[in-house]
Amino acid sequence: MAAKKPNVIVFGIDSLRRDHMSAYGYSRLTTPHLDKIASEGVLFEQHFSPSIPTTPAYAAMLTGMDVFGTDVVALRHQGPLGGHVRTLAEVLGDNGYNTTCVGFTGNPSSRGFQTYLNYESWHPDETGRAPKAHNLNRVAIPELERLAGDDKPFFLFLRHMDPHSPYLPPQPYERTFYGGNEKDPANRSMEPVYNFKPFADFLKSWIPEGVTDSDYVCAQYDGAVAYMDACIQAIFAKLDALGLTEETLIVITSDHGETLYEHDCYFDHHGLYDCTLVVPLILKYPGVLPAGKRFAGVSLIQDIMPTVLDLLGIETDIAFDGRNLARWIDGETIEPVSEFYITECTWMRKHGWRTPEWKLIRALEPDFHFKPEVELYNLIRDPDENVNLAEKEPEVVALLEKRMLDHIAKREAETNRPNPIYTNVNWHGKGKPFASSQEAYDSLYIGSIVNARTLQEKK
Repeated sequence: MAAKKPNVIVFGIDSLRRDHMSAYGYSRLTTPHLDKIASEGVLFEQHFSPSIPTTPAYAAMLTGMDVFGTDVVALRHQGPLGGHVRTLAEVLGDNGYNTTCVGFTGNPSSRGFQTYLNYESWHPDETGRAPKAHNLNRVAIPELERLAGDDKPFFLFLRHMDPHSPYLPPQPYERTFYGGNEKDPANRSMEPVYNFKPFADFLKSWIPEGVTDSDYVCAQYDGAVAYMDACIQAIFAKLDALGLTEETLIVITSDHGETLYEHDCYFDHHGLYDCTLVVPLILKYPGVLPAGKRFAGVSLIQDIMPTVLDLLGIETDIAFDGRNLARWIDGETIEPVSEFYITECTWMRKHGWRTPEWKLIRALEPDFHFKPEVELYNLIRDPDENVNLAEKEPEVVALLEKRMLDHIAKREAETNRPNPIYTNVNWHGKGKPFASSQEAYDSLYIGSIVNARTLQEKK
């Protein structure tokens, strides 16, 4: 009788920036438990989610395809995930796995799970704080026990939401990384946040009244990450108690990063700057993956599915866009990624090209931040992407744009479909492209937490 295949748990942590994790060198000790997992497995130092936000990112993660392969590029994706792709849940289900999804009901790329469970991942409780990860544990841990009691291997997908706004970690995490006076009347750093009409009401709905210090809100993000990290340890402890640690592949990753107080994109995840593109990837599988290994090269979110399937010993005939990173772990040479296409279709419709040295961003419609149509940043001299060199370096702009357009033409020919960033013209639901930044500013509005939640769910 064949041995039972290994289990797999994927932690899809929404809005988690890798540069705010202590495992990746952050000065604040935000993720001690995830750091331990990293020390026991493989950490990928330059992992990127090239197409933001949630919907296209998870589509890539759970199919092994880029945006050309999934045809999904916008937050408000029209219709289901296309039948031309297969999801990780579908493949594993066909290979005898029990599959459960926690906290991801309604997203097109959650297709194929046998069991769907939800938890409260947005609204605060009676204390005014939001214990999102604890709410997830109350659902996920009993499900883990149920799955462990079956003879079949399992795939458990956990979508944590603590780093996603609203950032409302319970005490004592509210003040773990902040010791100042968040209501200091002399501090005016929150004025531009409250004056940004499209987001103002949403942000005021969860940022405590009277807060004037943007550092306090950023500290809430870090506190939410630390709180989540502590709660995730309970899942690892249960895995140990069930005797499943040695036969379970752990994947820790994120769909995209987060803008905190950078680039005027306050406490959200839009803008093609690296703070939204950088995400973690940590793999642990005792006895199969080495402990403490770090991959310094670039990896992409579509690499996850082919890598997972290889580690589980499952073969398919799918021609993935992503690479099998397990080959590198085994000592083989894999094709390096030095530059790649980037897209966003959240509150702005833009695309661009990223190399180790340069970042080109080109707007396809006027954006509501009144930013220029073309942005160019030198990532070596200006890693925070604050100095737009587009006008000073037209030759670099032309070179990068040619590389981007050549890549688009190549992928369109390979998939026999147009670039989805070109066809998703109703990405905002307003029925027409924006003619000006003022029109975008006046038209786009989040409103309440309820409205924010429904933007990425399909009933």
